[in-house]
Amino acid sequence: MPTVPVRLTTAFEAFFSSERASSVLLAVATVVSIALANSVFGPSYTAAWGRDIAGLRLIDWINDGLMAVFFLYIGLELERELYSGELSDLRQAALPIVAAVGGMVVPALVHLAVNAGTPTQRGIGIPMATDIAFAMGVLTMLGQRVPPALKVFVVAYAVMDDLGAMLVIAAFYTAKLSFAYLGASLAVWLLLVVMNRAFRVMSLAPYLVGGVAMWWLLHHSGVHATLAGVALAFAIPYSARDADAHSPSHWLEHWLHRPVAFGVLPLFALANTALPLGGAWGQGLAGPNAIGIMVGLVVGKPLGVLSATYLAVRAGLSSLPLGLTWRHIGGAGMLGGIGFTMAIFVANLAFVGEPAVVAQSKIAVIAASLVSGLLGFVWLRRTR
Repeated sequence: MPTVPVRLTTAFEAFFSSERASSVLLAVATVVSIALANSVFGPSYTAAWGRDIAGLRLIDWINDGLMAVFFLYIGLELERELYSGELSDLRQAALPIVAAVGGMVVPALVHLAVNAGTPTQRGIGIPMATDIAFAMGVLTMLGQRVPPALKVFVVAYAVMDDLGAMLVIAAFYTAKLSFAYLGASLAVWLLLVVMNRAFRVMSLAPYLVGGVAMWWLLHHSGVHATLAGVALAFAIPYSARDADAHSPSHWLEHWLHRPVAFGVLPLFALANTALPLGGAWGQGLAGPNAIGIMVGLVVGKPLGVLSATYLAVRAGLSSLPLGLTWRHIGGAGMLGGIGFTMAIFVANLAFVGEPAVVAQSKIAVIAASLVSGLLGFVWLRRTR
């Protein structure tokens, strides 16, 4: 079967450039936060993230508020990929979509196999998503040793499994549901869609105001408020003809590059990795929840990505992009085990009111992400 060529858009090049710098800053923020939490300043440092501001803790403003901006950015990336990027052609899209499904299902099954019937079964969604920034950071360090098609493939399937993680959040990590607030939020979204599709309102202002209203309504509905960011992305006007130029969607995505890469994500890392480890922190990694997370990310991710893509190619649904081999796909699966941002985010939702289990989950995510990144780097470095 013929291979599929890959095109690199200006938007993708800009995206890749910001993600590789963001990965370095994320790593530094994580190390600094863990170090501070376990220093003489630890008690005051960790307490600062719990300080009440206008009815919400500082960490909640970051996780519920600023992360909605991150989800908006992810939604805009996904919209671009669907309209004019790697996912715009069904045959090209099939492979990263299948890879994302395999990379979500197998790690979830690994976690379920270890935790079925226990309270920590709720952590099934933690090892499902890929951290794009760190995955791109590893590919950047490899430089010309990896073909451009691999970078595009990793971004495409990582964006898709981030979307899958959002759907899991909506379906399984929803508190008591208020249909009145949820219905009102849906009405605002439909109004924005009508403004876009029927009246072609091209000013960003009404969409951003509507997005804030959606966030507030979802926050009171029981559905996690960050999903307002994804919904808003698909209401904002996009034109495939000027994907790299003037559409409001592209302009906003371009503008959000640096605030998200150098503001939102480092703050999220600082707030969510303020983990006092204590003398027996390693014992928590021997528990079923931590084992399910680590094995799910380190083993389940590459196994799911590789097996799903292999079956898709064998079945004739798609073919490998030009320049890629199965060793490249295996390495991409290893990089998929870098779960960090989304995995930590889901851990916060899975174990609300259980700080010890949340901390254990975060340590497992960080450990697994480090191992996956190292394995992926070494594997791809030795792959011609």
